[in-house]
Amino acid sequence: MDKPWKISRGPIAATELDVEKANAVNALLIRPVGVLPAKAGDPILPFAVGLFNELRPLLKPEAGVTTLRRATAAYVHCRRYYFASAQPDSMRHSLDGEPVEPLSSEDRLVAQKRFLSLKQTTGKTDAPEQTAEVPAPLLSKSEQIRAALLGKRNAAS
Repeated sequence: MDKPWKISRGPIAATELDVEKANAVNALLIRPVGVLPAKAGDPILPFAVGLFNELRPLLKPEAGVTTLRRATAAYVHCRRYYFASAQPDSMRHSLDGEPVEPLSSEDRLVAQKRFLSLKQTTGKTDAPEQTAEVPAPLLSKSEQIRAALLGKRNAAS
């Protein structure tokens, strides 16, 4: 597969799992950011290049940069984020969720390949837009620990 897709599937809707990952990022920040989905069904918006450097100043004093990096990575390295990034009409978005520039065809192709690789690895054969109806996959041990730690931190706030 050497060419980016030509047909758009439209906005890619976030699932509950995507929202949980977005909430894990927002929990580390002094304020929520608009580029992340707030509820299931919200569109997944590809980040602008360098957006992590804009997130760092919003980090809560008690939160670590490494924790933010891991939470952000968990969000952007998921199947639906790659699928949203691979769309022919996909745009990169600012911290507030405003479109800033189209993804390059090279970036879209990389996202497309990663999406297809993850889709094949998980054994999914149904259409990507139908995955919202499928129960969310179980979290890995490290994701469960991270969620538990973030839950305790939020309860203490």
